[in-house]
Amino acid sequence: MLIIEIKDGESIDKALKRYKRKVQNTGMIKELRRRKEFVKPSVQRRNQVLKAVYREKVREEQSNA
Repeated sequence: MLIIEIKDGESIDKALKRYKRKVQNTGMIKELRRRKEFVKPSVQRRNQVLKAVYREKVREEQSNA
């Protein structure tokens, strides 16, 4: 659990912003979403390959343009 100490005179908005930044940096939300459902290892590999092919295609188009 993350703990954010509010400084004297600090607004709630700033403290909330620091909390959100800290949560994002720890990767907690990303991990929760990943664990939400099980993905077979073969499907994970297939997705990685498809993403790599897409990235390569985009890079190739950018270098030609």
